[in-house]
Amino acid sequence: MAELASIVTSTLASYYEEVQAKVHEWTAPLSDDQIWRRPYAYGNSVGHILLHLTGNLNYYIGARIAGTGYVRDRDREFNDTVKKSKQEVLGDFDHAIAMVVSTIRKQSPEDWTAPYSAEREPHSKDRFSALFRCAAHAYHHVGQIIYLSKELTKPSA
Repeated sequence: MAELASIVTSTLASYYEEVQAKVHEWTAPLSDDQIWRRPYAYGNSVGHILLHLTGNLNYYIGARIAGTGYVRDRDREFNDTVKKSKQEVLGDFDHAIAMVVSTIRKQSPEDWTAPYSAEREPHSKDRFSALFRCAAHAYHHVGQIIYLSKELTKPSA
């Protein structure tokens, strides 16, 4: 079991670091203004998606596994009118990723199967499931960031 736990630890930590790298790659060409722009009447801005990812990771992993005490305001992640700089939003996201990777690396083989519960997450019954589902959720939003970045940087017709 220890060998499997080691593989899970290294793979999950690397995956979150890949998510972080993709976020930086696709936000690099965007200005502070562009990360808050919504190219369509529906959907979210890159900035709001980053606020959402940061809140998601800080709550589901930080508060519920690492015991950080983070209190989430999910609605604000999507409607916050304070437009922080891209550097600040990415810094907060990077801090959340660092916390996630650190938390993953601290898990013992027994910790992966420890009971887990959180608001709005009825499917994760253990820590592994929670960390796995958060990773999938993060990459879903990376896909949205890629699409929005392409839209926001394409030459005007």
